[in-house]
Amino acid sequence: MKHFLFVLLLLHFNCVEAQQNLIPYVKPIIGTEKMGHTYPGATVPFGAVQLSPETDTISYELNGKYNGAVYNYCAGYKYEDKTIVGFSHTHLNGTGHSDLGDFLVMPTQGKLQLNPGTASNPKNGYRSAFSHSNEIAEAGYYKVALDDDAIIAEMTATSRVGIHQYTFPKLDESHIILDLMAGIYNYDEKNVWTYVRVVNDTLITGYRQTNGWARTRTVYFAMAFSKPFIHYGQKNYDGPQAYRGFWRKFDQSDNFPEIAGKKIRMHFDFKTEAAEKIKIKLALSSVSQANAVENMQTEIKDWDFEKVKSDAQKLWNTELNKIVIEASEATKINFYTAMYHTFINPTVYMDVNRQYKGLDQDIHVAADYTNYSTFSLWDTYRALHPLFNIVQPSRNNDMIKSMVAHYQQSALHMLPIWSHYSNDNWCMSGYHSVSVIADAILKGVYDGDPNEALDACIITANHRHYEGIGSYMDLGYIPTEESGISVSNTLEYAYDDWCIAQLAQKLNRQDVYKVFIKRSENWQNNYNPATGFMQPKQADGSFKTNFDALSTNGQGFIEGNSWNYSFFVPHKPAELIAKMGGATAFSSRLDTLFTMHLPDSFFAETEDITREGIIGGYVHGNEPAHHVAYLYNWTNQAWKTQYQVRKIMQMQYKPTPDGLGGNDDCGQMSAWYIFSSLGFYPVAPGSTDYAVGSPLVNHAVITLENGNSFTIHVVNQKERNVYVQKILLNGQPLPTLFLNHSEISSGGTLTFYMGSQPKK
Repeated sequence: MKHFLFVLLLLHFNCVEAQQNLIPYVKPIIGTEKMGHTYPGATVPFGAVQLSPETDTISYELNGKYNGAVYNYCAGYKYEDKTIVGFSHTHLNGTGHSDLGDFLVMPTQGKLQLNPGTASNPKNGYRSAFSHSNEIAEAGYYKVALDDDAIIAEMTATSRVGIHQYTFPKLDESHIILDLMAGIYNYDEKNVWTYVRVVNDTLITGYRQTNGWARTRTVYFAMAFSKPFIHYGQKNYDGPQAYRGFWRKFDQSDNFPEIAGKKIRMHFDFKTEAAEKIKIKLALSSVSQANAVENMQTEIKDWDFEKVKSDAQKLWNTELNKIVIEASEATKINFYTAMYHTFINPTVYMDVNRQYKGLDQDIHVAADYTNYSTFSLWDTYRALHPLFNIVQPSRNNDMIKSMVAHYQQSALHMLPIWSHYSNDNWCMSGYHSVSVIADAILKGVYDGDPNEALDACIITANHRHYEGIGSYMDLGYIPTEESGISVSNTLEYAYDDWCIAQLAQKLNRQDVYKVFIKRSENWQNNYNPATGFMQPKQADGSFKTNFDALSTNGQGFIEGNSWNYSFFVPHKPAELIAKMGGATAFSSRLDTLFTMHLPDSFFAETEDITREGIIGGYVHGNEPAHHVAYLYNWTNQAWKTQYQVRKIMQMQYKPTPDGLGGNDDCGQMSAWYIFSSLGFYPVAPGSTDYAVGSPLVNHAVITLENGNSFTIHVVNQKERNVYVQKILLNGQPLPTLFLNHSEISSGGTLTFYMGSQPKK
């Protein structure tokens, strides 16, 4: 027995020793400047809490209209700013629209101020100036000096709890502000209602309900202090209302234990000694205040901040070690920061007792799976979920179960389009849940009922009253009179229908296969052979006049133009190539896309793309063309895929705050980089094949959940050696430029031999 225990102990130490410390390569500050829209704060992998700083209070609305400046604050934090308003507990990673920013906490000292002040004059409010030289952002940890108050702010998190640690100076007037009005993409009436209960001098609980991107969203919280506050109060900023009730009998502004309203800011007051640390735990729940307390008591039992930080970073390191690479220092920073960003969303959406609020606003129990939310599916079906099928299959399995539960709770009987916090916000186009579901089932990841999942896909795809589906089914396209994004919707529906057809074929449901494989050809109805572009079509069957292939405005596309969207037939590239005149003509057309010059007018029409996010006319800073560089693989000039992919990685990903050329979009931009760095990419999820590119790493080992490992080894890797000379799979020549998922999941070694000249 002693010998057996010794062997177990030795194996344990060997496993620990084998795991590399990859935390230093994660730089959460990447993407916080310009267009990346990432946040630098603390979270754990797929955590429900994202505890991060807000750097301004820009409103969604200005003079009754959309305020374009708010777009810069989708993640709450803008690297260019010089002040911090506070630290809130919910954030979206890399999106181009936003919500959340719940329960903003800010430590202050001196005279109490409940107004946040302004960026130009921070001392007029509770915000503070800060400097990046006194700021640290790591995986699972954030620290900053609040210069105006001489306070050091630190934070880390568990899945459902954020923990703050504030180091104060010696003072009789130290405060913790809790701003229940603050929010991201905020506007005057966004807060529907707020409730707070002061349980005792170290614990408060409550909730707030908001009407934003998520229309009906209620978040409960429990907030505990490591030190009793000596006094507390609140200010209610609600305007006059007709009914006032009889609560006016009380002075609710001072030491009053039950508070309610739409616009509330609270303060908790302390006397502090020099370098005294006051800690705060704030837990979230979608179900109840009691569940928030239980989440807190379960996940952080004491006040050991350093232990919580250490545990958070251990969780991150375990996830990062799923792919261990050898590469240049800059590549390792880009790669592991990309892995970090891909493992933020979707987010856990259930309490420790497995309860969660469903789409029907009732309480449900995820008995045998982890329930997830934050599905940015128009973005993430392309590469994020396919990446999960390799490195996070159990989680992706649970994510699909969460989508099926969403469908079952939906009054419209639809799978999620873009969902968060038990709401579908209906953003973007297509019904891309079906791609994620089909891809996982075809790759052997989903262990639920595949026929039940297919039925949900079919019913979603046949919802005639949703965004032109009825016309799409009847005419084979969506008339431009009916929708401003008629072309992109038709193209995306056609791809999604192909995914349904592949799933139906696997399940031997030939009647379904025949219907949807025919629908998957509908992309042809928007292709104009006279111009060679995808174009809007009118109800009478004629193509719309005054067509501009470069414009993103009024041409039938969402977040793109015809030059990029005309290549969106990922499921049938060979047919598209034939339509466009054959392989040589198609390659030439791709060459033009990558080398053309876009006029300034292109950028005037779109807020989410700048010149930094494009190469020629190819828009990498947005998703619709993410597969396009790989399409050369279907021509006789595959070496151009290798050239363009390597160029995109070098130009669009940098280890700097402005290192992302566009919105990270819940990890899709980062997932593209991970795949491409490894040397292959899922051009059409729903297929089990990956197209080969040009690897950036020298060596990589992917540790798979099934116990196997898949190794990528690159011979003669140099900056100028972007061209693949030959590829061996387990020592044998790879016969095509495509790799099958089974060849990865079975384990093995893929060896690339690189050179400085194309192999034609």
